[in-house]
Amino acid sequence: MAESEGVTTSAVANSNRTHISQSKNGVNGSDKPHNSVVIFDCRPERHDAMERVLDINGLDFNDFLQVVSKNLQQGNTLHLLQTEDQILPVATKEHIVFLPHYDTLVQSGMYEYYASEGQNSLPYAFAELIDNALSATSHNTGVRTIDIRLLFDESLGKHAVVIMDNGCGMTSKQLNNWAVYRLSKFSRESGTFSSDHAGYVRPDPVARSLNSDISYFGVGGKQAVFYIGQSTRMITKPAGSPDVHELIISKEEFERKERNKEDIYSGFIRNRKVRDYSQITQNVDERFLHGLIAEEVGKDSFTAVVVTGVQPEHVTFLKQDFHLWTRELAHLYHYYIHGLNGNDMKASYRNSDCVSNIDIQISLLEKFPKIPRMVNLREIDNDMQTLYINTSADTFEFKACTDVDGIVEGVLRYHPFLYDRETYPEDPYAIPGNLATEEDDDSIVLNQARGKRPIFECFWNGRLIPYTTVSEFDWCAWPKKTGTVPAECYSRFSGVLFTNDRFQVSTNKLTFMDLELQLKNKETLFTRIVNGQEQRVKIHKEFHQWLKTCHEKWDKQVKFRGFKRTITRTDVTTKKMQSPWATFSSIEWDGRAYKAGQYVKSQKTQPIFFGSVIQFLLYGDHEGDVYATGGQVQVAMEPKALYDDIKTIPISKIDRVITNAAIKKSIDDELAKLPDKLKVTWPEGNPWTQNDVRPAGTPLGPLHVEILNKKGESISRIPSAMQNTTRKALLIELKVVWHSPNGDVETNSHIAAHSAKWAFWFRTMENLNKLGKYTLHLNTILNVNESNATVWAGNRLPNHTLDFSITEGSAERFMVGTVNTLLHVGVPFHIPLELLDEYGHPTHDLKVVLPGLKQDSQTLKISLLPGNPDSLKVKQEDPITVENGTSVSFDVEVHDVAGNVTAHPKLIISCQLQGIPGSSSMVAVDCSNTGAGTLVLKPITFKNIAGDQTVKATFDIPVSNCLSSIKTSPLFHLKLLNVSFQLISDKEKIDWTAGDLLENLHYRLYDERGRVVPLSEEMARRIKVNWAADVSVEELAQGKLPNVPVPTLVKEEHFYQVSYMEELVSVDTSFTIVPRPDEPKHMKATLSESTVRMGEVLSGKICESGESTHSMLVTGVRFNPGFPGIRELNFTWRDFAEHVTIKLTAGVPAQLKLVDGPQEVGIKLRGIQTPFLLQLFDEWGNPSPDQRVVVTLKTSTPALKVSHSPLNECKGDMGDSIALGILTSIGAVFNPCWSPRGEYALEFRGSFNKKPIHGPAVKLTIIPDPNKPVKLVVEYNTNSVFPAGGTLTVSVMSEEGSTIKNLNPANMSMLLWKGEPSGTSRPPSGVSYGTPRDKVIPDHVGKYTIQFVLCVDKTKGLWSHQYVINVVPNDPVKLAPDLQPPTPVVVNNNVLDSRTLVEDMSLKLMDMYNNSAGLELSGKVVVTIKSSKGSSDKNLPLFEGKVKSLQFSLANGEAQITNLFIMENSPGQDGNEYVLLFRPSVPGYGPKNPLAAFELPFRFYNDVENRKQMSELTKKKDQLKQTVDIYRSLFDTNRQLITELSSRCCISNVLQNWLFGFIGQKTADAEKMKLQTRRVCAMPDPFRGNLDVLGKVKPMKHILLLFGNLLGDTILTDDLDSANHYRKGVVQSKVPCPTLLTRQGDRIRSNGKFGGLQNKAPPIERLRGQVFGAPLPKDYHTFMGQIDLLQQYRLAMEKSRQVQEDFDGHMQYLKSPEMVQKEEEMDEQEKQLKDIETKLGTTPVRTPSAIGVKRSLDKAGESSGMVTKRTRRKLLKQDY
Repeated sequence: MAESEGVTTSAVANSNRTHISQSKNGVNGSDKPHNSVVIFDCRPERHDAMERVLDINGLDFNDFLQVVSKNLQQGNTLHLLQTEDQILPVATKEHIVFLPHYDTLVQSGMYEYYASEGQNSLPYAFAELIDNALSATSHNTGVRTIDIRLLFDESLGKHAVVIMDNGCGMTSKQLNNWAVYRLSKFSRESGTFSSDHAGYVRPDPVARSLNSDISYFGVGGKQAVFYIGQSTRMITKPAGSPDVHELIISKEEFERKERNKEDIYSGFIRNRKVRDYSQITQNVDERFLHGLIAEEVGKDSFTAVVVTGVQPEHVTFLKQDFHLWTRELAHLYHYYIHGLNGNDMKASYRNSDCVSNIDIQISLLEKFPKIPRMVNLREIDNDMQTLYINTSADTFEFKACTDVDGIVEGVLRYHPFLYDRETYPEDPYAIPGNLATEEDDDSIVLNQARGKRPIFECFWNGRLIPYTTVSEFDWCAWPKKTGTVPAECYSRFSGVLFTNDRFQVSTNKLTFMDLELQLKNKETLFTRIVNGQEQRVKIHKEFHQWLKTCHEKWDKQVKFRGFKRTITRTDVTTKKMQSPWATFSSIEWDGRAYKAGQYVKSQKTQPIFFGSVIQFLLYGDHEGDVYATGGQVQVAMEPKALYDDIKTIPISKIDRVITNAAIKKSIDDELAKLPDKLKVTWPEGNPWTQNDVRPAGTPLGPLHVEILNKKGESISRIPSAMQNTTRKALLIELKVVWHSPNGDVETNSHIAAHSAKWAFWFRTMENLNKLGKYTLHLNTILNVNESNATVWAGNRLPNHTLDFSITEGSAERFMVGTVNTLLHVGVPFHIPLELLDEYGHPTHDLKVVLPGLKQDSQTLKISLLPGNPDSLKVKQEDPITVENGTSVSFDVEVHDVAGNVTAHPKLIISCQLQGIPGSSSMVAVDCSNTGAGTLVLKPITFKNIAGDQTVKATFDIPVSNCLSSIKTSPLFHLKLLNVSFQLISDKEKIDWTAGDLLENLHYRLYDERGRVVPLSEEMARRIKVNWAADVSVEELAQGKLPNVPVPTLVKEEHFYQVSYMEELVSVDTSFTIVPRPDEPKHMKATLSESTVRMGEVLSGKICESGESTHSMLVTGVRFNPGFPGIRELNFTWRDFAEHVTIKLTAGVPAQLKLVDGPQEVGIKLRGIQTPFLLQLFDEWGNPSPDQRVVVTLKTSTPALKVSHSPLNECKGDMGDSIALGILTSIGAVFNPCWSPRGEYALEFRGSFNKKPIHGPAVKLTIIPDPNKPVKLVVEYNTNSVFPAGGTLTVSVMSEEGSTIKNLNPANMSMLLWKGEPSGTSRPPSGVSYGTPRDKVIPDHVGKYTIQFVLCVDKTKGLWSHQYVINVVPNDPVKLAPDLQPPTPVVVNNNVLDSRTLVEDMSLKLMDMYNNSAGLELSGKVVVTIKSSKGSSDKNLPLFEGKVKSLQFSLANGEAQITNLFIMENSPGQDGNEYVLLFRPSVPGYGPKNPLAAFELPFRFYNDVENRKQMSELTKKKDQLKQTVDIYRSLFDTNRQLITELSSRCCISNVLQNWLFGFIGQKTADAEKMKLQTRRVCAMPDPFRGNLDVLGKVKPMKHILLLFGNLLGDTILTDDLDSANHYRKGVVQSKVPCPTLLTRQGDRIRSNGKFGGLQNKAPPIERLRGQVFGAPLPKDYHTFMGQIDLLQQYRLAMEKSRQVQEDFDGHMQYLKSPEMVQKEEEMDEQEKQLKDIETKLGTTPVRTPSAIGVKRSLDKAGESSGMVTKRTRRKLLKQDY
């Protein structure tokens, strides 16, 4: 290095900066220079940048480098620079080292497993370690053991995970290779990593690639251990080695080495002897290793992976979701654990070649007291592969070979549909994804079992690759069109793919690289495997046949039969699911048939109901018999009298177990709730009997009527089983009809509503005074829609009839008859006297005797009445004894002299009491009408009464008086209630035997004086006890209390209370029973079931007990076969004996025999009329009543389909109710419709618990019916075209396949509409009907759909398929334009425009129906002029160029006519009309088939002025026509308005007046109810009258304070019974009971005491209005609601009245002079229009048929005009 003064050189070595400086500092004035080097250490880890000075004086370059190198590290590069920014003179190189950071290894697991598709990836980390263990144990000859231990017991150290195996172990070199990251098995034979074992050899191919060669890439183990924890200890012992090798790798060690600048990727393998744990003696965190190392003894080879520092979140997951991650591991290694065929739990035995010897055990150990959890993966039976295998019914095996030696073995498994559900398994632990946006319904859309999930799971070398699935292959994908196999079957299979290691997977073994791409390559060859042999077949065809076989053999679906029609359902909420719905009359499901009209019961519905089937519904377009996985059923709820409703439920919710008899019984029980009869009683004891005879004026009644149901219960409303449904109230109508000589007359009519107190009550009727016969009618009525109906649900409501007669009454007056005025002396004469009763009827006879006369006597009818009042009689005994404080009543009668009760005007009886201090009350009763009455005195009250007191009662009447004595005894206030049983005192505790009855309890009531109060039934009803709900009133009236059941548990104490309560008095007494144990007295045997089948063991246990002191269980009881009946079991123990009886029934059904029915049947295809009677027997020949046996009817050939009725229940010969199947064939239908004749067999088969029961066979001979139509055949070709107006041929085929000749053509109809088919078996609405004879093919071109129907009978039609016909134009017949051009007017002058005939016009060849035809025809059109009069006029106009004709080309059936003029100064007569003749000339059309020419008239004028005049007339004509059209439109609008207004004017003035009156009446009733007396708060309201103020708001704390002061700790109850019941429950729970207050004012204090006025709320009068106001009654709000509705109705009526006024005004307007004038103007203008047309000489307007104009597009869909028959149209509409 050159030195020079003032030069500074910098040396940079990595981060070391060296500064070299030179100075002239001499010593003692010396000028000798001093050289030194300054070094600043600026490396990142040095924060002080320490300065070091090195003396380099006298050093050469080599010495300088030596000094500097002492401060540099190995590998650093040193640059010597003069300055830091010096430009390098030459290129230099700097040596670096880029070893990976240790996070590459430590964090590798986190990077690899972070994306786990929403799952916890911890099981896949364990799988990497299990892969290594499987590879290590692959050569074991015995059991291959893999033990996973989760050591989470803190007492043994930190949490650890241990994975142990009994494999081959690893040498130290192999252990070193394991530690190298990404050192795969293919790279371990290089020089650096060569092993001491032989090189890698690929294993031989094995089935399913289960070769255990899955430890592959050299990364999984390291990733797994560092994903699970922070450190791993590898402990291994290779076979044949005495030493154990250990290697520890940890994150903590990596960090230490980095801090100490040591080589990170280096370490030590510790070699030790077996069971040497000296190195971990002092390590507390690894105490668990002591037991692990102790297990090394006796093992030839092993490997243990010990992971510590387990992540806390992993510990939580491993504990809480133990079942979840172990299940996932069982799924990953399913075929390693269970062998080639997997975990097939249905297999009865297993081939030894398919059994696995791998044992994977997982255990979780936690700190005591938690119990260790252990599981063997072989025991897990809910992993997905196990579910797939055990729910499948059949398999399809195949093999795929790729061009890279890749072999894939595949298995498809079919999961059938069973009855009401798919068996494709669902993952029970799957995370729910996004729900489908469309609504799901198991009976609307066929449930896709697999859904959107892929078909195949993929296994690599026998191990699941979890994140790779294959959705499908082309040959097993969903079909694009409907085939022989239903589409839903393609979602019922799952699949597995087993690949070898030729297919690449990711290093974490979670995904395949390109498996699906290689398998879907065109070069991939698929073959089928059958019995282990490959078959070169068409895989698509084989798969389709297998799928079809699986569907037919294994799917148990619902068969829909008896197709009726296709409907649209408006009750379905989703609009797109409302149509189409196919309806059927019956189904076959699970071996049973259900048909319309059959009773069924629902299950899993809310609520459960019964009903009869209306029809079955299946979504989709179906015809004929179809199979489906589900559907819906419409059920009319039964009984209809209670449920007038129709329910639609899924078919799967039909209860298939219940019998018809049980359903019928349930329906009958519901019907028993309906009204059945009337119960009529006479409350006053004056009953009238049937055909009774009573005198006129006899009162009838009062009547008490009750409505009873069949159970004898009184009802007042129609019962309703539906919740929250208002029940309809019942009324009783009473009518009395007098059968007069002139006819029946209704004398009385009343309607009674139900009252809670007296049910239905009718007052006394006193107007029965006409003589003759009467009938009393009592009818139950139901007010429905303001009409009184006597019929409900088709049945007459209960009624009662009483016939009686009325005769004359007692005589009351007489009349003197006519006496002859001419009398003779000595001749007797008569004085006629007629005696009449009160109503003028002749009555009793009176005998008059005149002594001395020849006829001395005469008998007359008289009537006697009571005389004048003479005396007063008091009926009560004297004296009368009453209690103090009670009132007394007297029954008094007024008698005449003879003692008869008599009446008199102003007959008032008064009563005055004497002897009561401070009381002078008087009462009176009016007896003017009856002569009798009842005087009710006020309560007689004496203060401080000590004994009996006597009170005098004085009775006064105008003619007499009477005196009576009243003896008053002390007040009957109960003061004491005493229960007597061995002198029980109040609140006494009684010891009694547990489980016994405390009997013979009596009670007594005492009054104020301590006297025993005699008991009565009325008093007994007021006695309440707290240990029994139902108490006998008769026993209580005798003083006897109900028995007290003593509790069975000794430790319990129970509180018992007896109370008496009335309005003013309440007394009670109580006692407590303490149960004590009892001694055994007898033995009791209890059976868990009362019946047992023959040959079966009692499923339950027989419990033998001896009064709860001893108990025994007896099991395994079975009876010997024999006859069914009652069996007796005897038990003895000590001196006790007990016997029980059990019913032995027939055994399991095993035989099916034909009891009655034909052995051979010959029928046509219409059914078997004679029923078959079948009987079930067990194996010992006993008739079996089991209802779970399914009996089916099979035929000998699938072509013969037989439907049958369900089984009925009949009586057997033995007298018991035995299920005998009456199986009646309803119809036998062949498929196809012309089935072969011949002999068949009907076989009866039974099934019980999936076991067959063989039955008899019946020979059946089929005779097809040649006259029964079954099919419509239309001669139709899809490629044919149909000319407009053509015809079709329709044939009707019979059952035997022949054409029916003798059908009425009128029964055949054709339906036609434009467009595509309807998509269902029925045409769209609005389609016209016609007979095929009218017109089949439409007249207009286009695509049409036709359908034929044959009316078989009034309810059934035979429909054909819908055919699409393409109607093309017919043969051309004429030349015409699309639209008729206007009539040209030309003038013979020199102006070209005036001479123009046609400027531009298109003419086309058309057929007879105005369709464009002749598109392939070409030719020419010759135009000439002729006279319109048909004469040969020689003076015809000429065309331009002075020619008589012109030619235009005709191409593709169309000619364009342009620039057609007449010549200037053309000949022609002025004002004449001529015709332009356009004649087509087309090759092939001549005189035999000419084409009609088109004619266009035109006007010819020579004078311009004349032409102008004609033009003005034409213009005026147009104006007049427009005006006339406006007038016509105006009058048409008026007519429509009149029609609309007249239809809306439908209200009557009488109804309107009645409505106003009714509103007023309701308003008055509401006001009257509002003014009724009720509780009112007297506190002033400062805002009264101000409607804008609702009230005054107070803070909540004030409100709480208010109610707290008012009520305190008080609970409000409805009545005293409720309060006692509540208190009983609270006291028994040993909880303090608050004060209870009832609505009637009764109060029970918190200590439970009664008695005294203090336990009554203060009277309402004493509160002085300081109370809460009572709300208005509910009826008031009901009235207000009715008034509101009536007001709205009135407004509607007013609007209707306004419409009526508008109608009347409009009618007046139409009759006004203005409108009459407009009509006259329109008539005048129409007349002018006709005159102008006459002047112009216009030809009459042609009809549309004469003009070559096509029908417009808006008429394309109109009816074809075919005439139909009314009856047939009605029939076809009904068929919809």
